[in-house]
Amino acid sequence: MRKLLTASAAMAAAAISMPALAGSPTGNIQVKAFATGVLPDGKITSVTTDRIGLPATAQTKASDTVVPTVAIEYFVSPSFSVETICCVTPHSVTGQGGLNGAKLIKNAVILPATITAKYHLDTGTAIKPYVGAGPAHFFIFSEDVDSSAAALGANSVNLSNDWGVALQAGVDVKLNERGLGLSIDAKRYFIDTTATFRAGNITALQTRHKLDPWVVSGGLAYRF
Repeated sequence: MRKLLTASAAMAAAAISMPALAGSPTGNIQVKAFATGVLPDGKITSVTTDRIGLPATAQTKASDTVVPTVAIEYFVSPSFSVETICCVTPHSVTGQGGLNGAKLIKNAVILPATITAKYHLDTGTAIKPYVGAGPAHFFIFSEDVDSSAAALGANSVNLSNDWGVALQAGVDVKLNERGLGLSIDAKRYFIDTTATFRAGNITALQTRHKLDPWVVSGGLAYRF
């Protein structure tokens, strides 16, 4: 985690070192460098195929992670902006309930392609809260079966790419007149994925999962 936070700080330094003389708290473009906690659910919501005999109380949980992220925002007007983010987040999936302690999926990497439209409240001070919402598409890659799933005969697993929505709220705090600011941001995604475990060419298990992560970020902003 320390390395990730250090990387985020380095990105923040890079962002604010861009043409400093052009920085402005009323500029059209804002770049944010964050340390971000990604807190997914991973709960099974339905079972489509079950050739292994899941216990009745079987459940799953996706791991939390902390990563550096970058947000790029364009202000259409002082009150409205459009924002996208850049990050990848690694996760594993373990069992709970009747699967307690089972290691099911490892090395799953999510690219959360997201665009939000945001409304900024002008408080007449350096503190400006905002809310936003928009579509999201999770690209999931690199996933592999973990030891417990492999022991049951699974030799591959796929997590489907899926569409969803993101709700957003946060606050920007102006630190100086050269475009430097502090930003705290929270997003809640509503998005699912289908996990398909295969043994050779046979689908041994296929389950639908609720990802629905909270994504909480804090860092520096540079507006120009």
